[in-house]
Amino acid sequence: MYFLAEGAEHNPILPIWQEIVVGGIAFIVLCFVLMKFVFPRMEQTFQARVDAIEGGIKRAEAAQAEANKLLEQYRAQLAEARTDAAKIRDDARADAEGIRQDILAKAREESDRIIAAGKEQLSAERATIVRELRAEVGTLAVDLASKIVGESLADEARRKGTVDRFLSGLESAGAH
Repeated sequence: MYFLAEGAEHNPILPIWQEIVVGGIAFIVLCFVLMKFVFPRMEQTFQARVDAIEGGIKRAEAAQAEANKLLEQYRAQLAEARTDAAKIRDDARADAEGIRQDILAKAREESDRIIAAGKEQLSAERATIVRELRAEVGTLAVDLASKIVGESLADEARRKGTVDRFLSGLESAGAH
């Protein structure tokens, strides 16, 4: 004030002491208000953001771990399903081969049965034909012999004996 009282002008480089005091008190009040009310709220907001971010990261990690666990379960189930499918396919092939073998065996049995029945029928027909031929040949032979000998071979016992001797002679001649 001394300078002001003399009418001298104020030096702009040197501040006025009253302004320094008022500025200091205002700064202290501002610092007090900031420290008491604003900084704690800012700290709470920052802490809430940090917690949200860390919680999000933890939830993401937990979700990732759960996803990995489910993926491993899925892969295990898929491998098990593939193994089961291969086993079922192999069993089906084995069953098909067994059925095929059974069908082939039944076909062979049926074929053998048909062949045996055919042979049996052929043998019976052959025996019938041989019997008929014997009788026919016997009758012809007796008729021929009657004409050659000149006497009647009408007697059944004589005819039968003659025919049997003739056929036996033919069979022994055919065997040699």
